[in-house]
Amino acid sequence: MTTAAHVGLAAAVTGGVGASAVRPDGRLKVTGEFAFSSDLWADDMLWGATLRSPHPRARITELDLGPALRIPGVYAVLTHEDVPGRRLYGLEHVDQPVLAADEVRYQGEPIVIVAADHPETARRAVRAIGIGYEVLDAVTDPEAALHDGGAPRVHADRPNLLRHVPIRRGDPEASAAVVITGEYEVGMQDQAFLGPESGLAVPAEDGGVDLYIATQWLHVDQQQVAACLGLAADKVRLTLAGVGGAFGAREDLSMQVHACLLALRTGRPVKMVYGREESFFGHVHRHPARLRYEHGADEHGRLVYVKARILLDGGAYASSSGAVVANAATLGVGPYDVPNVVIDAYGLYTNNPPCGAMRGFGAVQACFAYESQMDKLAAALGLDPVEVRVRNALHTGDRMPTGQVVEGPAPVAELLRLVQSKPPAGPADFPPGGTANTTRGEGVVRGVGYGIGIKNVCFSEGFDDFATARVRLELVGGRPAVLVHTAAAEVGQGLVTVQAQIVRTELGVDQVTIAPADTGVGSAGSSSASRQTYMTGGAVRAACQAIRARLLDRLDGLAGELRLVDGRVLDAEGEAVADLADVLGEEAIEQTVQWRHRPTFPLDPQTGQGDAHVQYAFAAHRATVDVDLDLGLVKVVEIVTAQDVGKAVNPGAVVGQIHGGTAQGLGLALMEEIQIVDGKVRNPSFTDYLLPTIMDMPPMTVDVLELADPHAPYGLRGVGEPPTISSTPAVVAAIRAATGAALTRVPVRPEHIVGV
Repeated sequence: MTTAAHVGLAAAVTGGVGASAVRPDGRLKVTGEFAFSSDLWADDMLWGATLRSPHPRARITELDLGPALRIPGVYAVLTHEDVPGRRLYGLEHVDQPVLAADEVRYQGEPIVIVAADHPETARRAVRAIGIGYEVLDAVTDPEAALHDGGAPRVHADRPNLLRHVPIRRGDPEASAAVVITGEYEVGMQDQAFLGPESGLAVPAEDGGVDLYIATQWLHVDQQQVAACLGLAADKVRLTLAGVGGAFGAREDLSMQVHACLLALRTGRPVKMVYGREESFFGHVHRHPARLRYEHGADEHGRLVYVKARILLDGGAYASSSGAVVANAATLGVGPYDVPNVVIDAYGLYTNNPPCGAMRGFGAVQACFAYESQMDKLAAALGLDPVEVRVRNALHTGDRMPTGQVVEGPAPVAELLRLVQSKPPAGPADFPPGGTANTTRGEGVVRGVGYGIGIKNVCFSEGFDDFATARVRLELVGGRPAVLVHTAAAEVGQGLVTVQAQIVRTELGVDQVTIAPADTGVGSAGSSSASRQTYMTGGAVRAACQAIRARLLDRLDGLAGELRLVDGRVLDAEGEAVADLADVLGEEAIEQTVQWRHRPTFPLDPQTGQGDAHVQYAFAAHRATVDVDLDLGLVKVVEIVTAQDVGKAVNPGAVVGQIHGGTAQGLGLALMEEIQIVDGKVRNPSFTDYLLPTIMDMPPMTVDVLELADPHAPYGLRGVGEPPTISSTPAVVAAIRAATGAALTRVPVRPEHIVGV
């Protein structure tokens, strides 16, 4: 069997916290040598395939497996009746069938799984299955779904309203001298990771199963898979395989249970790999949203109140929609000090594709609306768009709409001034249509726009959020070496590098190996919510500190502060008093630590008040665009961004995250949308689902602030999500500035600009 997880990543890099250490997996990924989950292989391996519904909603009227079973090379054809344990799974609500039984609720829902000795044989068997449907009226309009009786129930045993989060602060009847309103819409964005869903399930001699899988949260996968298989958790062992991107879409199960079912039924390893089209049906997406906002301000531009109604389409199953709704609500006024707030955020079941986690997690949708409103307010008052934001900027000690005090640094005004202060972009190399000779610059106008956003970091609302790290210090070949073992998923963000940097900083040891992430150690939580450097980094740091304390206890005859640097023990004056190898000797020191951040609390269900979040992160963008008014084409000429990261643990990686997050925000602004018509996906391919390429990305200027958060390890803040949040409204604001068009929907299409 070949798997990247079988080889520990020996961190052959130098530098601790604050250094731009080289990624140990970087060269392998660039050269194509890295083993991703789709590269997994085992002797005697079978291939799995899935029969999926072509209808958004239908009753299954007949099912004939015989034609598939008669195909040579087919070893198993399974339905919901073959699920030995719990037949439903889910992150927040256990509501999604492993395999559909009587009814399908979205296009692409899995119904039958097949194992065969060749992938084409498995696919042929899927096509041979006889199945009949009674097509039912699909619930595809979230507005209709919201009103009881306005649409059929997607689930017969529960209303279509999945969660309502109200926020009430101050006077709900407050009035203002200047009032602006707006209605906005955000399309369904796909995470579009390059490595489709894939994994390998291997039956074990103890009756259990070993699953090698690309995921974001090994232990939650383990819990759900074990429950569905009817096995104890220790009989379902998960190891992280090479992950080709995630961005939230790997938080939910895809083929995990299916591969294990087939492996246990056949007694042979089973590999499943989705093609690109199937991937669009195999994971959740960003919630499309409809948002209605009203901002009231005094004559000087100071906000008096904000009222908002936010509607999020969760699709057929809950996934993490409840938490997304809470984020949209609690962050719904943006990084602004607003004394009076009335927000109602709703998440709805529909027969559209399921939606869940995606980078920005509810804050993206709200930011597009409230930043559009701030530009409207600036225009109504005749103010500069940055000035109106600065006048309302949050500061340390201010209260959020939930009543929570912003305790850490809140450099909102500083970030805005930073991006505003940069020199303007020079002339574009070519106008938007120039590469196709459609224009020589006539009708091309330039616009500049701004956006700033706020995002919570880590899990919220009283969730028991923790990470576990096991760290072992011992002599290897006569030199001190450290082995770090966590279950934290490396999904491309550089966590393996960060863990090694923390060890070097805390223990002064250069030789660090990151063990494969698996369920053989306690949970590290999900690689989401911009939390892993904070949480798993915090756990690794705490374990190292415990090891250091035990080690230095052996030198209790020495007075004063002692430090570990470059394999030596130094005193307060920096003089070496011992070699680490001599102090350690032949006895290894190992510590396992379960580390938590400070507690959070649930929101009051009536008022939305409560200290729900651990930490807030802020980012600002300035976008410059050239727009062809005749063709509706847009070229982003330049992006300037500034973000407070608390502490840049790896400055090079931080800048890379900011570039990548900005690219996804630009994609949502201009091109990325899953087209849904009557519940059906019209563009499940990278031919028709458009993504920014290197040709679409402009030069970027990045300013990184390091204003330490007093509660976080090294003072750091999560980095990955904020740039995705504020880049979208900045790009759209720049197009508005160039065209004068209202542009209330993203992505912006050419017809929105030319008015056809």
